[in-house]
Amino acid sequence: MSKITDFLSCIDCSVCSIPRMRKLGFVRNWKVELDEVNALAQLMTWKTAVANIPYGGAKGGIGCTPKDLSLSELERLTRVFTQKIHDLIGINTDVPAPDMGTNAQTMAWILDEYSKFHGHSPAIVTGKPIDLGGSLGREAATGRGAVYATEALLAEYGMNIKDLTFAIQGFGNVGAWAGKIIHERGGKVIAVSDITGAIKNPNGLDIPALLSHREKTGKLTDFAGGDVMNSDELLTHECDVLIPCALGGVLNRENADHVKAKFIIEAANHPTDPDADEILSKKGVVILPDIYANAGGVTVSYFEWVQNIQGFMWDEEKVNAELKKYMTRAFHNLKSMCHSHNCNLRMGAFTLGVNRVARATQLRGWEA
Repeated sequence: MSKITDFLSCIDCSVCSIPRMRKLGFVRNWKVELDEVNALAQLMTWKTAVANIPYGGAKGGIGCTPKDLSLSELERLTRVFTQKIHDLIGINTDVPAPDMGTNAQTMAWILDEYSKFHGHSPAIVTGKPIDLGGSLGREAATGRGAVYATEALLAEYGMNIKDLTFAIQGFGNVGAWAGKIIHERGGKVIAVSDITGAIKNPNGLDIPALLSHREKTGKLTDFAGGDVMNSDELLTHECDVLIPCALGGVLNRENADHVKAKFIIEAANHPTDPDADEILSKKGVVILPDIYANAGGVTVSYFEWVQNIQGFMWDEEKVNAELKKYMTRAFHNLKSMCHSHNCNLRMGAFTLGVNRVARATQLRGWEA
């Protein structure tokens, strides 16, 4: 098959579910490589197990730079890609969902192209436009889930969002929704950054106004309600809670010792490398791991799949209520594992996920 299918490496977790949930991304070529995609597929396996939703884990990617392609070029790329893999995916086999560089429009193209071969199948992808069977609340799900996860963590320390300051690295879909919801809950978002730059305000940024400014100008800078700062400094900016929402490996040996946040919420995939993880743990920084903290997106993808299978759509209030229930329950299960094994949150999350996969494997009679 074509070289592009080399990127479709997946790890089937052998859980009791039939389908895998595949996150699909369009990213620069240097980020799409077999080892990277394999690692992300494994993280998806443990993430779905931690969230306790009936999926295995998979990951896929196309090596390109979306901003350099026209809309018609992206559409042709997506449709040809779907033609190559339509026999490999399916509503009970492998269900794609959007990740970096892809969006609801990408999922719509996949749905349409897949349906040419297999008939109308809305459950084949999640993260679709609402008009094509997408779920209300899906766009905000990862950011909202990260906020629910933050609330659950802070409650363990007798703290509340409204009393704390936040810095958000990566102000795309996930970071923007997290910032908006934190702002609504009375928290102070004092610094944010995206690919265009970074901005800060010690008294708290007006997030709705900032989002409106970026929509009009295409960038964060020049916003009247804040001061421009160096993007590299955001990760070490003075704050209570740091939320990395962009690429992996942004917290590393070089900057970890300078991090001032008391809590780190990993809304991105593996933003903390092993060296940084060790340094931060020794400093007493509490890290909420990615396989739990950013599970809101895959959880609402599951809700979307369920709605498509049933042919019955939920209102947004129900979606958000169910998401909060799943995220809160997962946190308590994670904490219980930490208490049982006397370990930190990352080890507790992986222990929870691996134990669930092992238990399902054993029950199916697949143990060695």
